[in-house]
Amino acid sequence: MGLGPKIHNSTGKLVGNGWFATNQFSLGVIFHNRMKQYQCLTNDSSMASAVFVPFYAGLDVGRYLWDYNTSVRDASPLELVKWLSRRPEWKTMWGRDHFLVGGRIGWDFRRKTDDDSDWGSKLMLLPETKNMTMLSIEASCWNNDHAIPYPTYFHPSKDSEVFEWQRRMRKRKRRHLFSFAGAPRPDLKIRDLIIDQCKSSSKCKLVGCYKGAIRCDDPLNVMEVFQESVFCLQPPGDSYTRRSTFDSILAGCIPVFFHPGSAYAQYLWHFPNTPSKYSVFISENDIKDQKAMINETLLRIPKHQVAAMREEVIRLIPKVIYADPRAPRLKTVEDAFDIAVKGVLEKVDKTRKDMKEGQDPGNAFWEINPTKFNMPKLAKEGEKNTNRRVTSV
Repeated sequence: MGLGPKIHNSTGKLVGNGWFATNQFSLGVIFHNRMKQYQCLTNDSSMASAVFVPFYAGLDVGRYLWDYNTSVRDASPLELVKWLSRRPEWKTMWGRDHFLVGGRIGWDFRRKTDDDSDWGSKLMLLPETKNMTMLSIEASCWNNDHAIPYPTYFHPSKDSEVFEWQRRMRKRKRRHLFSFAGAPRPDLKIRDLIIDQCKSSSKCKLVGCYKGAIRCDDPLNVMEVFQESVFCLQPPGDSYTRRSTFDSILAGCIPVFFHPGSAYAQYLWHFPNTPSKYSVFISENDIKDQKAMINETLLRIPKHQVAAMREEVIRLIPKVIYADPRAPRLKTVEDAFDIAVKGVLEKVDKTRKDMKEGQDPGNAFWEINPTKFNMPKLAKEGEKNTNRRVTSV
């Protein structure tokens, strides 16, 4: 089902049996298996509000990212669009009602050249897929990319497991002011500076994920550190976002971001539109210019504000987990899958209405948005997000 090896709860530190060593790139398989359990699934495309394409794009390109030429990397995408474009349902909206799950970051599917040294495949730059929507663990700058949460280690089968885990995170005593789990990056000075600041503070817990380190590969160890921390540092890594962000939220640890592309410009369907409700932002430029010390910045936040942020983070837990696909759907809470499907249906519904009214979205459906990763203005407390209506199936 894409969940990975089961984590045995012999110490009683976890809730229920829904814990797995889930790989961060397995979302395509998990999402597909959740879709099989979707309560409004139909085989009659004439009745469908949207069309899900169960193509494992991330697993496909992941086989060929190193030492393979572009023709090999593009073989499956080309075969896919050739097959899709001949299907009768394609002509309904010419693919604008079709969506798939990337399972990796969006940039892995947007190779601009046919140079073998260039990265990834050109799946999402093909004429047909430009009309499709991709859900990926990190979106690119194109409008038809939407970010949804990385898979975490927790895949509950009952609502009660979610509620009990939230209860435990509320009661958890946190002895570290902040923590960081990660390794230096040769081309990312911010990582080195954060590690140095963590090492120099008695209030920080460092989990070094250096070459050969196994502590970061142990879900129990990572979750234990995050559960003991008030704040969890989430700088960019190989890309803007990190799976660690969602592990920290699962542990009730308030994420600290250093770039708006790490969360605020990404998970618009899943995160509050007021970033300060659930996170702290420290500009990476202020860290590099020695204008901000993490320890001092976090200590200046009033205790009542910290408590409110932690509560908001714990409320987010159901929204960032994917329930066990083998069990009946959760009854009273929506998980990351439910929210993602609603987001797609809303987008397709709007596009369908625009087309009926003669407003063909054209390139606007997929065009690049150069301002997508700019820091958004913080919404005022209580401000309504008028762009988030729920679309029924």
